[in-house]
Amino acid sequence: MRIAIVEDEQIHTEYLEKCLGEWSGERGIPVQIRSFPSAESFLFFWEENRDFDILFVDIQMKTMNGMEMAEKIRRKDGNIAIVFTTGVADYMAKGYEVEAMHYLLKPVDREKIHGCMDKLVSRRREELFVTVHGREEVMKLPVEQVTYVEARGHGCVAEIYTRTGETLQLEVTESITVLEKLLLPIGFIRCHRSYLCRTGSIHQIGRTEITLDNGSVIPVSRRLYGEVNQAFIRHFQRSDMG
Repeated sequence: MRIAIVEDEQIHTEYLEKCLGEWSGERGIPVQIRSFPSAESFLFFWEENRDFDILFVDIQMKTMNGMEMAEKIRRKDGNIAIVFTTGVADYMAKGYEVEAMHYLLKPVDREKIHGCMDKLVSRRREELFVTVHGREEVMKLPVEQVTYVEARGHGCVAEIYTRTGETLQLEVTESITVLEKLLLPIGFIRCHRSYLCRTGSIHQIGRTEITLDNGSVIPVSRRLYGEVNQAFIRHFQRSDMG
């Protein structure tokens, strides 16, 4: 997940970087953070590198303010999540015009930043599709409906549990190593050398197997049991808080 911080005060930039780094470590979600000291420097970079997922932007900056910058971005990109940080609430109504996801008043505490990131990731996951290759076609898998991925032969099988209660198994040509890189940042965990599962689909964990919400049972290795169990606990602690 790629995050940009646009902030003209170094002390606030460093604080945001620290909080986001802590969130990344606690949630097990890798992030790449790039900071910019002005709206102009961000826009110059962004024109050639439009691959940020989340933008934290200060509204009150010296030349171009954050709201003006957000308006320019929204004309070309409707997907990037914008989070405003500012010392005054005057711009809150205008923030809705650029579809800001959150509005954080300074001084922003660590828990509010973490809560903001949890909500953004949850919302992003609900809307997220992963593009994979079948034997003869390209498929878009809805992430929230994937329960697990199993390595088979030279590719994988992805199990889909649809909203109508139907369970499907789809063959994909990507290796489990490739899918692991795609899925780990968005709520999946390696539970066995041949399996990945979505943490939110886990119903129960035993010492040797995992039972998923749709009744499927998959193995968990002794080596990975502790890591999977901790991810399961963290997920439901966050669910309870939300």
